[in-house]
Amino acid sequence: MSANAGTDPVQAIAAGVLVAAAALTLGRLMLGPSALDRSVALDALTSICLIAVALVACVQNSGALLPVMLVISLVGFTGSVSVARFAAGRDGREVSAEDDAAGSAAPTVGGSS
Repeated sequence: MSANAGTDPVQAIAAGVLVAAAALTLGRLMLGPSALDRSVALDALTSICLIAVALVACVQNSGALLPVMLVISLVGFTGSVSVARFAAGRDGREVSAEDDAAGSAAPTVGGSS
């Protein structure tokens, strides 16, 4: 890989796709009709940022950014789980550790649990 990101067209295309995806995701984050839509958009934006850091690591041909990627993924996962548990509790359902492990707290296709 080259040291200059502007000389490799694959890297430039990947960066352009990431910018477009981030712009569309920010649009969903701003316009999302519900809090859960905004939460999904924020989770997608976290994934896009993770991919952008991975692209920078590839361009630099360095593994120094791997801990940063690990922290971003853990923060995204923790945020998603927190929002899901909050939304389940807000719907009047009690989420216990047994329900969480068994998956019975998640709504079914029919909407009843």
